[in-house]
Amino acid sequence: MEALHHQGAGSRPNIAMAFPGHHRPAPVEEGSTVGLNLCLGYIWSSKKISTAADSLATMSFIHVDENSDFPIQNLPYGVFSTHDEPRHRIGVAIGDQILDLSVIRHLFTGPFVSGNQDVFLEPTLNKFMALGHCAWTEVRHFLQKLLSTSEPLLKDNVTLRERAFVPQSKATLNLPADIGDYTDFYSSKDHATNVGIMFRGKDNALMPNWLHLPVGYHGRASSVVVSGTPIRRPKGQIRPNDDKPPVFEASKLLDIELEMAFFVGSGNNLGEPIPIHKAHEHIFGMVLMNDWSARDIQKWEYVPLGPFLAKNFGTSISPWVVPMEALMPFVLPNPVQDPVPLPYLRDESNYMFDIHLDVGIKGVGMKEPVSICKSNFKYMYWTMKQQLAHHTVTGCNVRPGDLLASGTISGPDPGSFGSMLELSWRGSKQIDLGNGHTRTFLKDGDTAIITGYCQGKGYRIGFGECSGTIHPVEEKTVFED
Repeated sequence: MEALHHQGAGSRPNIAMAFPGHHRPAPVEEGSTVGLNLCLGYIWSSKKISTAADSLATMSFIHVDENSDFPIQNLPYGVFSTHDEPRHRIGVAIGDQILDLSVIRHLFTGPFVSGNQDVFLEPTLNKFMALGHCAWTEVRHFLQKLLSTSEPLLKDNVTLRERAFVPQSKATLNLPADIGDYTDFYSSKDHATNVGIMFRGKDNALMPNWLHLPVGYHGRASSVVVSGTPIRRPKGQIRPNDDKPPVFEASKLLDIELEMAFFVGSGNNLGEPIPIHKAHEHIFGMVLMNDWSARDIQKWEYVPLGPFLAKNFGTSISPWVVPMEALMPFVLPNPVQDPVPLPYLRDESNYMFDIHLDVGIKGVGMKEPVSICKSNFKYMYWTMKQQLAHHTVTGCNVRPGDLLASGTISGPDPGSFGSMLELSWRGSKQIDLGNGHTRTFLKDGDTAIITGYCQGKGYRIGFGECSGTIHPVEEKTVFED
């Protein structure tokens, strides 16, 4: 092992020496018989590892604070760059560090990734996502071993460590994937009920289809931006007075929407639906989301086809993609669904998660953000597996890097409502931010900050931050007189 410690930057460690009994297997295809057996072995071992997640709390040789979002149990994927190296590259968060996978790509010698090491030279996660469920599991298990205190391969190789780790404070985080398509669902029963009561009354709060299928619409992928990107207040048609024609002006009812979203990993062929019992194999990981909404634009435009300009000006996501395996220790029973959905949406396996969520607002002149909402992903009615199965049941093909969002996440209590529309009850109540600051909707200069985490024993699985600041509308639009 001493030979490993003194190797130069360009050398390739002997993996068989690094891991006694380890050899470089021939690459296999995930769909082959050999691949299936190997994959089942990985999945079985991952279940054993996930049940012992609490014992991993102090097992990384990288120091991780107890309240860090990124312990060894997490290992989320992201894309980063630095001032010295502006090239976008793939990394994994561990503590306050980023492990650059392009630097250690030669160490991935497992059967599903050994022939695909160059996916870690890509500027996005798409090609890695496309390798499939077994490859993701293989990489995760290897990284947990590589970063553990008991494994010297990286820990004792000072030269490789210096090249492989980048402080998060020195990195710029970028969009993790090239998002080809973005779909937004409407899957919180509490949120749908609240909005329905506001606009249609209590007796007609839920539309007749809502309890039978995951309602959704196709969003605008081009305006999905990474956390920290400013959001400019949009202009559009609004109709403030129902007795007068619409006017063109800046939105006055700009809102947040507390959401989460998942990235599609491996896709499906056109005409071949993803069955619900296979859906988890196509879900790569999750991010936080704020689907900014202009409620006054939405009110005028949404009949009969739903939101359009009210939501296409910006959607923020957190930069770190938390793998589903990291969330499995926090899985909860699926909600009771009445009426029982049609067979293609029925699923016996649990796929709801205990993810604590918070929304904070920091306005101009405020020293610290103030929490306006504490909610939880467990309040969702439709699961991610149901959303994906429904999305593809017609034969629609999804592709690696496609983004599917939950819709606004609201709970049963007013403090868990996931939008200012609900918190202010359509502007009829003030949201107290303390020290004389109040809101009904967002003002220019407001920063909205979404955070989320799962709490384990002595560790947490966090998502980082999803934030954005509202910039004033442009003074004059080119087509205005």
